[in-house]
Amino acid sequence: MEEGRRGSSSTPQSRKIMVIADPTRESAAALQYALSHAVLEQDELILVHVENSGGSWKNAFSSFLRLPSSISSSSSGSSPASNGTTTASNAAATALASEIGQGDGNFLEQMKRICEIAQPKVRVHTECIAMEGVKATAILLHGDKLGVDVIIIGQRRTISSSLLGTRRPGGSLRGSKGVDTAEYLIENCKCTCVGVTKKGQNGGYVLNTKTHKNFWLLA
Repeated sequence: MEEGRRGSSSTPQSRKIMVIADPTRESAAALQYALSHAVLEQDELILVHVENSGGSWKNAFSSFLRLPSSISSSSSGSSPASNGTTTASNAAATALASEIGQGDGNFLEQMKRICEIAQPKVRVHTECIAMEGVKATAILLHGDKLGVDVIIIGQRRTISSSLLGTRRPGGSLRGSKGVDTAEYLIENCKCTCVGVTKKGQNGGYVLNTKTHKNFWLLA
């Protein structure tokens, strides 16, 4: 599976990759996947937090966002967006991740620091946007505004998630309380959207895009 790539020239083009940043385990998994498999050194990484999303974040990252100590420096070409980071960078990012949740620091800035350690050549910046109405809509509009190429979002897979987040004809939402943000973005984004679920500490990822469902990627 080759999603989110542009062109086939020997010099890869720069992409804008947006990761939805929340103080949750799902968001931590999305960031871990982005750093270890999706982001290339010439890309621009944008961490976007939608305000008023709520949630308790202490210790969510310290126990969950741990990059593998050995990830290949090149991809196998079978995931929605793929790349590797060096072992040294992974070790440094893992050490920093263990500090997150210890204290009252800004989680968004801490996520940015992890990105800068894991992918030092990648341009990283953070943005906060206000949620007006439905979160999925705010993300969709902001992604269009920035012209992003890939959106990566943590996804909590449940039996009902595929039903609650489905779209009506024309892409309308079923109602703000029943909307699964990841599912809606996957189906309605103009760019590639990857929903990421992490299966335990070393269990790999389950990835979802519009064209690939429940794709298993080993960590």
